[in-house]
Amino acid sequence: MTMELIHIGFSNIVAMNRVIAIALPNSAPTKRVIQEARNKGLLIDMTNGRRTKAVIFSDSGHIILSALAPETIAGRLRVSRTESYAGRGEPALKLELSDEKDEL
Repeated sequence: MTMELIHIGFSNIVAMNRVIAIALPNSAPTKRVIQEARNKGLLIDMTNGRRTKAVIFSDSGHIILSALAPETIAGRLRVSRTESYAGRGEPALKLELSDEKDEL
């Protein structure tokens, strides 16, 4: 399984294959979701004290706050998918995970 890692500011990285959506934090429903996640302990604030510009929804129910705009994050994902790594046509950042267990 390949995991695409995207830098979302301040040396913070998100696994994009776990992301469901990226939204602006301005709407009332999004603000409610952020508050509910904070109350449940599922909020991850990666803004380093800056203004929240993007809210990232993960498949695990975690809500990630980013100081980068959604367009910037999407652009970085687009660039990582089009750049080739060592001429092999692979994403710029990736992590290979094996589903097989090592035999002793």
